[in-house]
Amino acid sequence: MTQILQIVVIGAGVVGCAIAHELARRGSRVQVVERREIGQGATKASAGVLAPYLDAHRSGPLVDLGARSLSLYDEFVARVVEDSGSTIQYVRNGTLEIATNEEYAGRLNDMAHSFAELGITVEFYDSEALRSIEPQLTNDAKGGLLVASHGFVGVTELTNALRRAAVAHGVKFVTSTTATKIINHRDGIEVRVGTEAVVCDRAILAAGSWSGQIEVEGVDALPVRPIRGQLLQLDWPTTPLKRTIWSEDCYLVPWNDGSVLVGATSEDVGFDERATVTGLQKLVEVAKSIVPGAGEAWLKEVRVGLRPTTPDGLPVIGLSKSLPGLIYASGHYRNGVLLAPLTASIVADLSVGDTSTDLTKLTNPSRFGEC
Repeated sequence: MTQILQIVVIGAGVVGCAIAHELARRGSRVQVVERREIGQGATKASAGVLAPYLDAHRSGPLVDLGARSLSLYDEFVARVVEDSGSTIQYVRNGTLEIATNEEYAGRLNDMAHSFAELGITVEFYDSEALRSIEPQLTNDAKGGLLVASHGFVGVTELTNALRRAAVAHGVKFVTSTTATKIINHRDGIEVRVGTEAVVCDRAILAAGSWSGQIEVEGVDALPVRPIRGQLLQLDWPTTPLKRTIWSEDCYLVPWNDGSVLVGATSEDVGFDERATVTGLQKLVEVAKSIVPGAGEAWLKEVRVGLRPTTPDGLPVIGLSKSLPGLIYASGHYRNGVLLAPLTASIVADLSVGDTSTDLTKLTNPSRFGEC
């Protein structure tokens, strides 16, 4: 008879909700514990851009991780829609990364050749051709790289749909309750939740920036720290942008309702989640420098979230070597939405003892000591 695993997921951002749904649809009994409400950490300040092939990721393991996760996204969204009965804004019409100086344009041109050799559909546009496909761009744009497979997803819609899909598979969500400690137990693993002790077979630490504040018996705190991100939602006064625009300093994501998300700042200010005049001014000015018409837009909403980063910039996904039954899934920084399907799949495999994936060599928590 197959054992039904009892699993506690700590954290209900997009990553935690994706994990909970995947575990439950594979047959585990899952409880999710969240210190606030669902999706109120880094998730709420994400524009949902799905873009592994960017200049910022032109080398290193994030390209491989992001590409693998992006390849799962069509099926991932389809399952969530089917299980939840929800609609999710999900667009794969490409991203256009632009350069406003010749050096950056040269890098993008080199990337176009490199990615094309790998079979990735990309196209480099010079300054004149660039404005023929996106007329609202600044005249200062020197070139741009269109990656056809990129896109974006409505993060709030996705997270809420994941919650509904998880509940449909029997997941219990406990919000406004803090997990404080994870310890070994003779019957598995114990999670201290408020004044209660919950004993389970597996605990998944997916608490984002707060992961390092949860005590794990016998090991140092996970080295995850928060980076504040501020994001604007603007009502667009002119013809909508055709696709997501990305530059060295910001991104602009056009939504189906005609609004545009502009993000995001990166501020190392601890756990301060307040929006600042300086941060918002910076986003407005950068947006105007890329698309001058942004100066005529109306401010619709300001969002702030704390994105969890690690010393090496890679997420922490893998088994604890010190505490059997504990699995880490944190430190995704800007890539939580993109990596959610892959993270959920890896964690679900690890929960049943399948350690065959080679991806955890890159993300293993043991690289930070006795985690």
